[in-house]
Amino acid sequence: MKKKTPPMRICVGCGELRNKKDMLRIVASPDGTLSIDRTGKAAGRGAYIEPKEECFETAYKMKRLERSLKREVSKDIYEALRAQLINE
Repeated sequence: MKKKTPPMRICVGCGELRNKKDMLRIVASPDGTLSIDRTGKAAGRGAYIEPKEECFETAYKMKRLERSLKREVSKDIYEALRAQLINE
C-alpha cells in the first residue's frame, strides 16, 4: 500500500515548500475581511505563510500577500496581522 504524502503549501514570504500543518493561513473572506484562519477551513481565498517574522516582512515588502489574495491590503491590516503573528 502506498504511503500518503502530507499536503504541502508554498510560503508567500520565503517561497519555500512546507508542510501545511506548519503554516498559517491568512484568509480573505467573501465579505472582504482578512484574518488568520487557524482551522484551515474558513471560506474565502487563502494564502499560507510561515509563522516567522522574516517571512512576514518579505511578504509585506514585496506585496506578495496582496498578489496571492488578489486584493489590496492596507497598512492597518498588515499591522494587525503582524500583532497576531507575534502573539502566537
